[in-house]
Amino acid sequence: MKVLLAVLKQIHKPALCTGNPRCLSSGATSGLLPFRDEAPMVGSSPELVQKLSSQVEVRTDFITEEEEAAFLRELDPGLKKKRYEFDHWDDAIHGYRETERLRWGAACEEILNRVRSTAFPEGSQLLGPVHVIDLDKTGYIKPHIDSVKFCGSTIAGLSLLSDSIMRLVKEDTPSEWLDLLLSRRSLYILRDQARYQFTHEILKDEESVFNGQRVPRQRRISVICRNLPG
Repeated sequence: MKVLLAVLKQIHKPALCTGNPRCLSSGATSGLLPFRDEAPMVGSSPELVQKLSSQVEVRTDFITEEEEAAFLRELDPGLKKKRYEFDHWDDAIHGYRETERLRWGAACEEILNRVRSTAFPEGSQLLGPVHVIDLDKTGYIKPHIDSVKFCGSTIAGLSLLSDSIMRLVKEDTPSEWLDLLLSRRSLYILRDQARYQFTHEILKDEESVFNGQRVPRQRRISVICRNLPG
């Protein structure tokens, strides 16, 4: 792991942004300046961005402020009873609280059904509990690939409270990478090769830069749906 991180620091440079221009500002509440004429993905090469374009999606403003608030009303009472942890059973997460939730109120269940219908083919077998990770401002998620024992080919996550950067790096070719701008209230989807051949991570606040522009990290909650292993 230390070797991989050292290599990434040496080779990761600002990359050409490709894709459809769109504004990714989430407003003054998160501190992110407008990304006019930017796409939510940049990569080590246009070819890699094109190759992964069908396997990686970022949908900005997927939920409204009111819908975000509905999640917080359900999640915060339980999360605030927990302490942030700074170690993890497989050393993948630093500065986090987490929970799994099977039952939701009507408003949140409706949003989650929208996530499921967007990210997964009709009839997909999904994991029942929804995974929730509450990342402290100083927290981060280290490069890792999710175990095939626990989830299938697709993962879909809502980003609450803060903008952040997710980085994907080809496991056997660290020079191939993709950065995703996960703006507040966006939905990200990773499928197939992007799940199993690339590590993914959430960058530390001090490393949170997208295409040369600083993206301040605050406390971030991710609400994650997965399908069952095939």
